[in-house]
Amino acid sequence: MQQFVTYKNIEIAYSVSGEGNAVVFLHGFLETSTMWQPFVDVFSKTHKVITIDLLGHGKTPCLGYIHTMEEMAETVFAVIKELRLRKLHLIGHSMGGYVALAFAEMYPDYVKGLCLVNSTSRADSDERKANRDRAIKAVKHNHKQFIRIAVSNLFRPKNRKIFSEQVKEAKKEALTTSLQGIVAALEGMKIREDREVLLHFSPYKKLIIVGKHDPILNFDDVMDQTKNAEVDVDIFPDGHMSHIENKEDLLFSLKRFIEQ
Repeated sequence: MQQFVTYKNIEIAYSVSGEGNAVVFLHGFLETSTMWQPFVDVFSKTHKVITIDLLGHGKTPCLGYIHTMEEMAETVFAVIKELRLRKLHLIGHSMGGYVALAFAEMYPDYVKGLCLVNSTSRADSDERKANRDRAIKAVKHNHKQFIRIAVSNLFRPKNRKIFSEQVKEAKKEALTTSLQGIVAALEGMKIREDREVLLHFSPYKKLIIVGKHDPILNFDDVMDQTKNAEVDVDIFPDGHMSHIENKEDLLFSLKRFIEQ
């Protein structure tokens, strides 16, 4: 059941399940905390599992025209403080990874482990920023059409048929995101800072999950970030949606990462 904590006069939605060491799961752009439910079911048997609806997603409302990764990280901290947690494993998918990195930079003492799932520590390139601007225009023109296309494009092409039911469900979930929430997240991701330095100089354990055929992130670019860094890397054979396309592999990787 979702609970709420007040942050800057809005209510941040979160859920807590299980007891034990804390694991915080952060969803990506156009997703909500419910994407993690199969993982919550598994990990809540042995851990305290927290999922959070980030700004403008799920049951958490918007807080302005731009939702920076730092502002989103502050909402995560508001939940952590409310629950009086001290050390935690942070697992973030895509945009959730950017938020996890911002949190880790701002509150390093709280981090026991950091896992980026189909995410990157680098800032947007100029080309990527231009793509975000195009996306913002497309959203404002027809946000439902934008969502349908954007969600399909997250999957490896051959998997769009194989996981057609899950694709449909992901679109339905994404359609709950307001126009303002979509634009604010795109603006925030566009201006996010480069945090590759955290992969090299942070003391906690780190894991990056990479999709070999991720249509959103460049595989070689992500691998390049892990050179000479104390980071474990797990390479999956499919696209950007590892929690669906490579669910069993991801469960195995996260189990090892959390429990090692």
